[in-house]
Amino acid sequence: MTRTVLITGATAGFGAASARRFAREGWNVIGTGRRAERLQGLKDELGDAFHPAVFDVTDEKAMLSAIADLPEKFKGIDLLINNAGLALGTAAAPGTSLDEWKTMINTNVTALVTLTHHLLPVLIERKGAIINLASVAATYPYTGGNVYGGTKAFVRQFSLGLRSDLHGKGVRVTSIEPGMCETEFTLVRTGGNKEASDNLYRGVNPLKAEDIAETLYWVASLPPHMNINTLEMMPVHQSFAGFQVFRED
Repeated sequence: MTRTVLITGATAGFGAASARRFAREGWNVIGTGRRAERLQGLKDELGDAFHPAVFDVTDEKAMLSAIADLPEKFKGIDLLINNAGLALGTAAAPGTSLDEWKTMINTNVTALVTLTHHLLPVLIERKGAIINLASVAATYPYTGGNVYGGTKAFVRQFSLGLRSDLHGKGVRVTSIEPGMCETEFTLVRTGGNKEASDNLYRGVNPLKAEDIAETLYWVASLPPHMNINTLEMMPVHQSFAGFQVFRED
């Protein structure tokens, strides 16, 4: 039986790579995002296996309308990949924008729980799975991470909470927590500063979107009695920073 996955944020990065990976294995793929032309490009590439659902995840009304209007072939969702998310700004808390903080919370937290709550009945009925994209920032703080790290810590803890609440339902829940991965992430975070993005990844050999897609597919294709609770991953060139120490004169 063909299985169906819904992937949020499928217009680029992890989401687009995952859409291709799952479609290649015969899954039906629902890809969501704001950029209709990119979703149409995936539709042109992947054909009938892909359904583009154009909406902003922070627009609850548009989200629920798109889910209600899914073609019959795509209604039986077996896997939800909550991938849509973003970081905005690199400044320490005193120099940040409150609007940017609210945007991160609305996208990374509110939208994720809204879609998850709406799809829980079908995921329980089909004994499906939920994979949430958190980050190593959920565990390791760094200057400028502030609200972004806080939202990803929420995603990690929410995943563990879901796992507990869905005990006995046959639904698997996983938090994937990547480190440095070269996508559009830093371009978005810096307002399109390509030099900053290039400098961040230069000489690092970072993870690629395809690495994350391969991991997501591996988790989804495990036997149904196995659950990966959390999975943290980094490129070999990235590890852990030391503690900051402020010294008074």
